[in-house]
Amino acid sequence: MARFLFSMQNILDIKEKLEEQEKNNYSQANLRLREAEEELEAIKARLAAAEEQLRREVSRIQSVPEIRRKEDGVEILKMYVAEQVLVVRAREKELEEARERLNEAMKERKTFEKLREKAFEKFVEEENRKEQKEVDELVSYRYGVAEKR
Repeated sequence: MARFLFSMQNILDIKEKLEEQEKNNYSQANLRLREAEEELEAIKARLAAAEEQLRREVSRIQSVPEIRRKEDGVEILKMYVAEQVLVVRAREKELEEARERLNEAMKERKTFEKLREKAFEKFVEEENRKEQKEVDELVSYRYGVAEKR
């Protein structure tokens, strides 16, 4: 039997490599999103602690400048939370874009794999036809030799 050679194997190999790169990009985007979410949670925890400290300070009736300073600290933390929420949303968008690119790369690879499968099936059919033709010729030859005797 002859050896099967897929004429577009190099393209299929490239598509597989591109898919692998997109998987890596997706993983990195996912990691960046998780890190941004963790940072957001840390800032929220700092904000909650600062608000609790402000409540304690107000209940002890400290000096007004000290209370204002603590309020300013709380407001700054609220701004950090708002900024980090925007970062998380941007990371979510990056992750979605990476997912779409990965899906596209997977579709392209699967398309070329299907082409390869069809080419292989055609190759096998052609090989079977050749083999059947050889068998038919051999049988005809033997039949012809047997009749001459």
